[in-house]
Amino acid sequence: MKRFLLAVTILTGLSMATEHKVTYPKEYRTWTHVKSMVINDAHSLSDPFEGMHHIYANTKAMDGLKKQDYKNGATFVFDLLSAERSKEATVEGERKFVGVMEYNNTKYPKTGNWGFEAFAGDSTDKRVVKDSGVSCFQCHVAVEKKSYVFSEYRK
Repeated sequence: MKRFLLAVTILTGLSMATEHKVTYPKEYRTWTHVKSMVINDAHSLSDPFEGMHHIYANTKAMDGLKKQDYKNGATFVFDLLSAERSKEATVEGERKFVGVMEYNNTKYPKTGNWGFEAFAGDSTDKRVVKDSGVSCFQCHVAVEKKSYVFSEYRK
C-alpha cells in the first residue's frame, strides 16, 4: 500500500509539473479568416490590444463555430498589428503579437479547455503569456455560454 501511495504521489507531482504549451501555428494565414476589427485608444482594452485585429480559424475551429461544439485541436489565431492612421485610411503597421487559442479538453481543464499563448512581434518562439493563460481566460469567461469564444460564425 505504501508503494502504491508513493507511486501515486510521484505521478501526481509529475503531471502537475508538466506544463502544456500552445505551439505557434505556422500556416495560420492559410486558415479561414473569421473577422477583422480595429480597437482604438478609447477602448477599455486598448492597453495592450489597440490596433488592427485579424482572427483566423483552422478547420476544427470553424466546425466548432458552426456547431458551438469544439473538438481537440480547434485553434484560433488573433493576429494583432498596430493601426497606422492617416486622414484617408487606416492600414496595418508592425505586428504587435500573434495570440493563439487552442482547444484540448485534457491539457487545459482549468481554463475552459482552451490553452492561450501570445508570441511577440514576428517571433515564433518568444512567448508573452506568463501565467499559463489564466489572465487571457478571465476575459473569455464573459462568453462562457459560447464556449469561451468571442467570434461568431457569420454566413
